[in-house]
Amino acid sequence: MSPIKVKTLTRQIIALADELGFKAVPEYRTPDGTRIDVAILESEEKVLAIELEASFKWFPQRVLYDVVKAHRAGFPELWIVTPFKASPGWVLSYAEEIGLRVRLIDEKETLGELGTFLGRSVFLPGDQV
Repeated sequence: MSPIKVKTLTRQIIALADELGFKAVPEYRTPDGTRIDVAILESEEKVLAIELEASFKWFPQRVLYDVVKAHRAGFPELWIVTPFKASPGWVLSYAEEIGLRVRLIDEKETLGELGTFLGRSVFLPGDQV
């Protein structure tokens, strides 16, 4: 398990979103003053919140905080990019209860999945970030 390359992945997400006609906003500031690592917007419509979680410490609590931030900001979907396979427990059920779709995703899958999610298949040589 290697740590997430946060700055590199953020730049790649921004470039891919731009290429596909979306706007990716790093450190998106929510109305209540919190920040989302990367927000994907189409015009002004909130499409996807992406949080990059590189720390295992307090993982379920971090995921809960990410869920609350994305939901309060009005995003329909949240992706949490993390190298960890641990379950955040009841937090995913809670997200479902409040109507937020949540995916825990590995860094190496992020760009390919994002391209598919935004409407275009993306080929990454060797699936590398």
